[in-house]
Amino acid sequence: MTIQSSQWFMDLLAGLEQSSLGVWVRSAPQAYPVLECIHILGIALLVGSALVVDLRLMGLRGRGVPVTTVTRNLLPLSHVGFAAVLMSGVLMFFGIARAVGFSAAAPWKLGLIALAGVNILVFHFGIYRSVSIWDQQPTPPIAARIAGGVSALSWIGVLVAGRYLAYV
Repeated sequence: MTIQSSQWFMDLLAGLEQSSLGVWVRSAPQAYPVLECIHILGIALLVGSALVVDLRLMGLRGRGVPVTTVTRNLLPLSHVGFAAVLMSGVLMFFGIARAVGFSAAAPWKLGLIALAGVNILVFHFGIYRSVSIWDQQPTPPIAARIAGGVSALSWIGVLVAGRYLAYV
């Protein structure tokens, strides 16, 4: 990006930081630490439960447990975790928008989140529709195993990129 073409982006990020939410996140003594705690707990719920589902989909763990049992019990935890991560992440972003917006890790994190989201849609609106056929098989069909692998790698990549936001 040239300096001139990125000026609108810099202005947008500065505006977010100067908003009442951005000022609150930076100035309220406990705001950022509490948001970080919520973010970490949300990550644990989201990624932890998603990885267990992914391992079952890849046929690596829980081979005796039906896929529908795993998804029925763990995906609600992922949804709660995602809501916590989204809320806390957006609020933290308002507080340090310029630092995050110009971090080399930001496009990686957002891109991997997008990849995970597309993978979720493909899985739930495609592959999972035939789960009744392969629900109890120790090793799901190749499409389900690929979806599990893409999910696991995407979420692990999001975690790594998220940590790098503070350093690059």
